[in-house]
Amino acid sequence: MSTSEPVRTGEPVRTATSGSGRPAWLTAPWLTAPWLMLTLPVLVAALDTVLVSKGASWWQVALSALATAALLLRRRWPVLVLLLTLPGSSVDFIWIAPMTAVYSVASHYSKLRVTVLCATAFALVEFFHWPLADHPFALTRDNALYAIQCVMLAAGPAALGLLARTRHELAVRLDELTKGQQRESRLLAERVLATERARLAREMHDVVSHQVSLISIQAGALQVVSSEPLVKSTAGTIRELSVRTLEELRQMVGVLRAAGLRPDAPLAPQPRLADLPGLIESSGLQVTTELCPGDHPWPEAVERAAYRTVQEALTNITKHAPGAAIEVRLGARGPRLLVEVRNGPPPLGTSSVPVLPGGGHGLVGLRERAQLLGGSLTAAATPEGGFVVRADLPAVGE
Repeated sequence: MSTSEPVRTGEPVRTATSGSGRPAWLTAPWLTAPWLMLTLPVLVAALDTVLVSKGASWWQVALSALATAALLLRRRWPVLVLLLTLPGSSVDFIWIAPMTAVYSVASHYSKLRVTVLCATAFALVEFFHWPLADHPFALTRDNALYAIQCVMLAAGPAALGLLARTRHELAVRLDELTKGQQRESRLLAERVLATERARLAREMHDVVSHQVSLISIQAGALQVVSSEPLVKSTAGTIRELSVRTLEELRQMVGVLRAAGLRPDAPLAPQPRLADLPGLIESSGLQVTTELCPGDHPWPEAVERAAYRTVQEALTNITKHAPGAAIEVRLGARGPRLLVEVRNGPPPLGTSSVPVLPGGGHGLVGLRERAQLLGGSLTAAATPEGGFVVRADLPAVGE
């Protein structure tokens, strides 16, 4: 079998193309490199100088070489580069260097008169070529054709430069319009989200506050009619927790509705580590505590996260393992605050207790809160049949 096979008749020849539909070699990184875009016209101008300078004197070659080398500075000083190319264009028939300079002027200057003056200067220098005796000032057909040629040599790169500059300005405007549309879309989405948040806040307030209010009223009635001290104490605790829940709910609804609170409305203090003993005592659970936060001044966000971790863990134990032994440990390990809430298996005889519903969002929220502070939170079952929640919170969280 031969190493090459002829192309079959009727089958198109496939070439490698990029995602934009153009051949892959046109979108190669080396073709769009800045150094190539800068040096390629210089190399072409140098080739033009070599081809047209055969038999010229040394000073003509020097002026042509100066025009070619000056193109390296065309992006910074395009007008100066054009002026440096005109002597070489006047004494020698080089075209690439001055045409490139005219293009650079047109693409860099927004004032049209600068481009017109530079293009006119190149056309005049090209027309009144050295030596002037070779171009008599007679209105002849040859002079007219040569004048048209000089005008086209100057007008062509000027038009391309203006087109490139206009294209760049349109691209910038389009980018600004796109960013403006994205900003407007984001604002519209935020407005819709705020409206939905307000609606959900109203629904939550109407539903939850009604239910909690009923719980508070029933607990107050039970506290009044009951004669047993334990029942009265439990009913009082339920009523107190219901009132506190309503206050926190009212403030949270105000935040969600973006209406703010009244200037004279006192804000509920944010929970701190010093409030943990009160939280554990009000839970009514048998808890073994070991609270040693140390003398480190923990940030408010870290203390609040530790409090919410213990609160959520105790709530979950109340719902899923009532009567289980509970251990709450809090300690400092260098610049980090460690929180652990562990419970054993629920005692026998508690299987008939109805389990309160739970969606699992509490632990997810605690994990996100810990991650925002740069820490971590884990929750897993223990081999003994219990559950453990551990939080590792850094002091640099705020």
